Amino acid sequence: MLRLTFRRWLIRGLSRLHLALHRLSRGRLLGRLAGMPVLLLTTTGRRSGKARTTPLTFFRDGRDLVVIASNGGADRPPDWSLNLQQNPRAVVEIGTDQLTVQASTASPEKRERLWPGITATYPGYAAYQQKTSRRIPVLILTPHQEP
Repeated sequence: MLRLTFRRWLIRGLSRLHLALHRLSRGRLLGRLAGMPVLLLTTTGRRSGKARTTPLTFFRDGRDLVVIASNGGADRPPDWSLNLQQNPRAVVEIGTDQLTVQASTASPEKRERLWPGITATYPGYAAYQQKTSRRIPVLILTPHQEP
């Protein structure tokens, strides 16, 4: 139990540090991680109602952005993905660009199509899937069309 608590604390601390450096440098520092681009995802906290921002690696699928709710292979999904289940509308920052997105979970067919490319880009996701009994969700962030 202590190990899990320390792990969650460490992940949160590193995430906050990454966020601060990313924001201060306007995405020039830590704009890429493990060879993948990084976005800042701002969700609405499901209990607090407060804005919560998390740096995440992402992939592109046409005009959609794809993020992986791996939580490092933990059995518990990441808080940001739980927030998106409650309220799928979010804001994404990539460098100095900001856009509103609508989140959805990839269908099983779409996940199967995307997963080989995801794990080829970063094999850690395949290792995370092996560590947990839950099926790691692939989330699709669709940019909101202004009328």
